[in-house]
Amino acid sequence: MKIKQFEYEPLSHFSYAIISDGKMALVDPERNPMQYYKYAEENGAKIVAVFETHPHADFVSSHLQIHKETGAKLYCSEKTGADYPHHAFDDGDEVKMGNTIFRAINTPGHSLDSVTIVATEENKTALFTGDTLFVGDVGRPDLREKAGHMKAKREELAKMMYDTIQNKFTDLPDTAYVYPAHGAGSLCGKGMSEDASSSTLGNERIGNWAFKKQTEEQFVNNLLDSQPFIPHYFGYNVDINKNGAKNLRSALGKIDFKIAVHEPKNNDFIVDIRGEEVFKKNHLPGSINIMAVSETSKFETWLGSIVKPEEKFHIVVDSIENAEEILERTAKIGYETNVLSVITIDDDAHEKSDSLNLEDFKKNTEKYTIVDIRNDSEVAEGKFFKNAIAIPLNQLREKAKEIPTDKPIVVHCAGGYRSAAGYSILEKALNKKNVFDLSDDVEDFK
Repeated sequence: MKIKQFEYEPLSHFSYAIISDGKMALVDPERNPMQYYKYAEENGAKIVAVFETHPHADFVSSHLQIHKETGAKLYCSEKTGADYPHHAFDDGDEVKMGNTIFRAINTPGHSLDSVTIVATEENKTALFTGDTLFVGDVGRPDLREKAGHMKAKREELAKMMYDTIQNKFTDLPDTAYVYPAHGAGSLCGKGMSEDASSSTLGNERIGNWAFKKQTEEQFVNNLLDSQPFIPHYFGYNVDINKNGAKNLRSALGKIDFKIAVHEPKNNDFIVDIRGEEVFKKNHLPGSINIMAVSETSKFETWLGSIVKPEEKFHIVVDSIENAEEILERTAKIGYETNVLSVITIDDDAHEKSDSLNLEDFKKNTEKYTIVDIRNDSEVAEGKFFKNAIAIPLNQLREKAKEIPTDKPIVVHCAGGYRSAAGYSILEKALNKKNVFDLSDDVEDFK
């Protein structure tokens, strides 16, 4: 049994390929299946199975496309209510592939339809735990109150997670490898280890808070406390994964490119992914700056947290050479169907954003309205500015009108990335030019 872990860093997502005797199975594959096809070719293996631990909320899976292109059988819990061709995979169900046996354990807690996949071959055991068991944490229980085939209150799911951790892994050895669907940085949990992408069950029994001796009430209170915010797109992705996503290549091929655009149509919603300094020098009126300037930037998360699933938008890129990459990143969360076109803009100045006079701001902070767009948990640890108005970035569009406009506005986050989006949102929503981005100068005030 040969196991390969694939990582998509912006979403802290792990997917897996398991090879045995020339056959390959996949677990929780991401939207673009080409890397799995390439890996199969390199190893002379045939993809015969895809296992879904549950319908994920934070990314779109390629399971249906893989089924159509390779003939691989799809396996998921019957509780998923999947609308794609599948085989039920629940307690007691087994699938043999080569010399490896895959067995299902229903492990509700993150969702009602979560399964852990136990793969065994000779003396080796591997657990593909999805969003149930992470390295150092367990999955959050508050994402399925309004999404999915089966819904449950967070308190109910938290109690199910307690039962899962207490009872569902008992008969498995300490030496079993733990391969989760996410690592640190994912919004599917709050306390994942930053030091490891996999573990063993023995190490989790020792170091993971969820395995500590505690009452159900203590466990539930701990699990429900201070979970991160829920992006707009999470419920949308659950439904896409339940239905099965469209073929990625054909979906992206329907999107128009427009070159050297001079001005947008009235009321067009525009997402500009360029770096903040380039954006400030020249951008289309009303644009929101959600940067995708590096392979690791959290573009997908913030796109799906700021823009709602029902909203259509154009994407501005710095070069048409980058258009396909940006579209593929947008498709990671199923938002390619929202894209009206991908555009570049001409070199003529459209709108410029003024830079903050940092020295004046340092000396006279009382002359400014300061907006802190960090998450609630970050603000709870302490404000950088005593009189700052705290509105998390994911709520800023909805709450922009609550911000006083009698003074210049300065937006800040923790490191600079989010404030670019924040100030551009307020500039658009308030139709006000003296809105400034503190950017990475926030470091001077910590």
